[in-house]
This record gives sequence, structure tokens and C-alpha cells, in this order.
Amino acid sequence: MLKVYGDLTSGNCYKVELLMALLQITHQWVPVSALAGDTRDPAFLAKNPTGKIPLLEIEPDLYLPESNAILWYLAEGTTFVPEDRLECARMLQWMFFEQYSHEPYIAVSRFIIRFQKAGEAEAERLAGLKVKGETALGVMEQHLRGREFFVGAQASLADVALYAYTHVAHEGGFDLSSAPAIQGWITRVAALPGYVPMPES
Repeated sequence: MLKVYGDLTSGNCYKVELLMALLQITHQWVPVSALAGDTRDPAFLAKNPTGKIPLLEIEPDLYLPESNAILWYLAEGTTFVPEDRLECARMLQWMFFEQYSHEPYIAVSRFIIRFQKAGEAEAERLAGLKVKGETALGVMEQHLRGREFFVGAQASLADVALYAYTHVAHEGGFDLSSAPAIQGWITRVAALPGYVPMPES
């Protein structure tokens, strides 16, 4: 059975759990907390020397790190990966966007505010993160106008990847009330068959 090591309150971990639920993939979840220092434990570092979660165990002593690489491994050959070559490339485009232009600002802001409880102490840093995070959200809002999902007519890995931190962006100080296209898209993703919510704690 596949095993996933991670913390479901992390968007990068949750996106893997969400996809596995949507695809009805039987697996075992192994709780690992970066906040508690679990990822620096020698036993975990032996599995993933980068000390990051999520981590997929495909079989004993065979591991795959990096959330979006895991998504690809799990979804290749399913409806979450477009068959059309250009649509597949555009899906990857949005997955790269998520990791480089979205997650570093929205996820980090959420981590500082929700988990570190350091909003006041990190006010200057948060202000800079908010500018870049709002830029990313603006790109998403513009793209989603007139579209159901990010690529093509149905949900793809792009939607799974971007949903994870976008739907909890308010926990990082981002207001989506002026982003109706994003709000509608969030509702559509949450209505997908097999959907599971992110745990609150």
C-alpha cells in the first residue's frame, strides 16, 4: 500500500491527500510534523534527505518527494492530466506558477500568521509577501473569468495544486471577497466527487 508522510494542515501535503481522495487511491497517511521537528529526525532524513514533506513511499525503500511530482506520479493516465499535448503543458505551467509565484507568498504568509502566531512581529515581511501574493491571485482571477477550471473543461492537476493554499488564503491575510471568479472556482473544486476538506487543525 502507498504511504504518505506529512501534515494535512500543510497545503503541499493536503493537495496530495485531496488528489488521492478524488482518484480513490487507497493509502496510509503517516503523520509527520515539521513544526514538531519530525522532519529533522534521522529516521525521516534517511527517507528524504531534504527533510521536507510530503513524501510518498511507493514501496519499501522507494520514496518520491515534492508535492507536485507526487501529483504527477499519481495522476498520469487519469482524467486529471489532459491528453492534449498543449493542454498538458499548460497544466504544468500553472503547477510551476503555483510553486514559484503563488505558494512562496500565500503559504508563507499563512504559516507566519496561523502557525507561528507572529503577525505583529513580522508585519514588514508580511506586507511584502502580501503584495506578491495579491499579484498571483490577480493573475488567477483574470485567467478564471469565463472558465470553469484552469485548463480545459474539467479539473486537472493545476486545479488541485492551486486549490490547496488558495482556499485558505484568508488565513494568510488575503481577502478573496473581490475575486468572484476564484470564489466560484473554489466552490467547483469543493464539489468534485470524492472531495475531502483540509482539517482545521
